[in-house]
Amino acid sequence: MPATTTTPADSRPAAPGSPLPGWPAVIAVTLGLFAVVTTEILPIGLLTSIGAGFTVSDGTAGLTMTMPGFLAALAAPLVTAATARLDRRLMLCAFTLLLALANFLAAAAPDYWLVLVSRVMVGITIGGFWSIGAGLAERLVPPASAGRATAVIFSAVPLGSVLGVPLGTLVGDLFGWRTAFTALGVLSGGVLAMLLLLLPPLPPVRATRLRVLGGLLRGTGTRRALLLTFLVVLAHFGAYTYVTPFLHQVTRAADGTVTAFLLLYGAAGILGNFLGGAWAPRHPRAVLGTAAALIAASTLLLPLLGHVETGAVLLLLTWGIAYGAVPVASRSCFAESAPDTPEAASVLFTASFQATLSLGALTGGATLDRTSASTLMLLGGCTAALAALASLAAGTTGAARTRRRG
Repeated sequence: MPATTTTPADSRPAAPGSPLPGWPAVIAVTLGLFAVVTTEILPIGLLTSIGAGFTVSDGTAGLTMTMPGFLAALAAPLVTAATARLDRRLMLCAFTLLLALANFLAAAAPDYWLVLVSRVMVGITIGGFWSIGAGLAERLVPPASAGRATAVIFSAVPLGSVLGVPLGTLVGDLFGWRTAFTALGVLSGGVLAMLLLLLPPLPPVRATRLRVLGGLLRGTGTRRALLLTFLVVLAHFGAYTYVTPFLHQVTRAADGTVTAFLLLYGAAGILGNFLGGAWAPRHPRAVLGTAAALIAASTLLLPLLGHVETGAVLLLLTWGIAYGAVPVASRSCFAESAPDTPEAASVLFTASFQATLSLGALTGGATLDRTSASTLMLLGGCTAALAALASLAAGTTGAARTRRRG
């Protein structure tokens, strides 16, 4: 029988009655994740500028999106196991410092390979910070507020799209892409100060061992969650990573218009996050399948309707709403498959999501260099359609199994 329990990491867990730091600490963790998310996906808005700065193609510049995800996928399980007995506050501060250094290195890099080194540092930060920070809500606020605190922490994902990337892109357009990374370095330094001031010592209470993750991977529900996440995230990041070249080349949008479009996309993502959050805990596969279908429709129609700005922005709004629901729905699929080991489920979610993000950016870049931005959108749409069909098939199979048991 596979191991599905967590191992105590400290025989003296924090006393249930000890004072909790409350919402300021939750906000500090949320801002930390906001800085992490924004740093990870900022190259989407600056891809053309970064490529021009080093005289590399858009596909090669896409490595700035590929490398962090692959490193995060490795770091998530390894960091969780290796730091099982270390104070969580100390680890969050260490990862935030690493993030600040990575941003300053990218801003000062004289050669493209140093930018890639900085993105490796970002990847390690993503895997470590997400694996630890995403599950801290119940330790920072009273139990009755844990659900809301978790929602606030996860709001860092759409906020990174709606605020971080458009603002970073705007700074890059006005002052150069290096200035955008410098600003993120400063933000990361401010977050580090907040974490030091607002987070209490957080000794580990329980630790997830690698054998627990292996046990979960043998479960049907986990493998189904992996498949659905792989398809929809591959489709999204394979296409969206290169949406800026599409808007420049096909829509003929100016830099300021592209920034405005990304801002609207991010605002739609926040709406999608709230809509998905309301339904995903009860119907995770249905929400993920619906989101995949909307992403498929948006990307398949972009080459047809995206030649004019009105068509492009309407499809981007639909795409934003759809993708906003994806992280929470995917996370709910993993949680449903491992209700007794939430930390292990979070690690698998983080690792699979980040690995597929990178694979999508990598394959999308290779496709873009060999074909066109329109072809890339069509391929992304076909992959998203497969995700929607797989979700429908999983739901049908699950319903039939329930009827047989009944």
